[in-house]
Amino acid sequence: MSSSPIERAQRVEIPAATVIAIDGPAGTGKSSVSKLLAQRVGAEYLDTGAMYRAATLAVLRAGVPVDDADAMAAVVADAVIALDDSDGATVVLLDGEDVSTAVREAEVTANVSAVSAHPDVRAKLVELQRAVARGRYVVVEGRDIGTVVFPDAALKVFLTASPQARAQRRLRQDTAAGRDTDFDTVLASVNRRDHLDSTRAASPLRPADDAVLFDTSELTLPQVLDGLITLAEKRIGVSK
Repeated sequence: MSSSPIERAQRVEIPAATVIAIDGPAGTGKSSVSKLLAQRVGAEYLDTGAMYRAATLAVLRAGVPVDDADAMAAVVADAVIALDDSDGATVVLLDGEDVSTAVREAEVTANVSAVSAHPDVRAKLVELQRAVARGRYVVVEGRDIGTVVFPDAALKVFLTASPQARAQRRLRQDTAAGRDTDFDTVLASVNRRDHLDSTRAASPLRPADDAVLFDTSELTLPQVLDGLITLAEKRIGVSK
């Protein structure tokens, strides 16, 4: 009997300095599936979106307007942003403080695209992301990983899903977290963020020319994970 992609991936041996880049808009399941993919293929996991959220939180706490590029860049330049995965769950640190919950609050979500659009902010965080991943076998997820941060990644995947599907997923997350919202509000937020991310001057959201497009609209998380593991087998030459 043949084994499943997940079972085969548990036997994979991949050399160091191998990057699997998972890009796509908000609500496509990038974070959830990237964490699971990293576990299944024996890689480390890097959530770049959490870094941008931490930068946004720093800006908001400093009381700096998100349209003041110079002041915002100064705040982010001084911020110490780190991710700690030592206990198996990603802990987001800002100046040594655990802000894992704070970076998911509505105010951060509403402003992260505006903060992320500024070139100086992106330059600092791209440098940090490359430093963290250097020489490691890692699954990295974000919005410009395959196009800007790691253009030579061994595998690039661009996850997509309809705005309605993504809004429904985000609504479920917000409800589970006790955040009071409704579908229309979440859908408007998804569409607004898509527009900001795809039209920004610095590293706009788009698939890399050699990325595999993967629509998750009608798929469950296990189905997406299974598909990504199969892609990893095909693209990075894993042993079976």
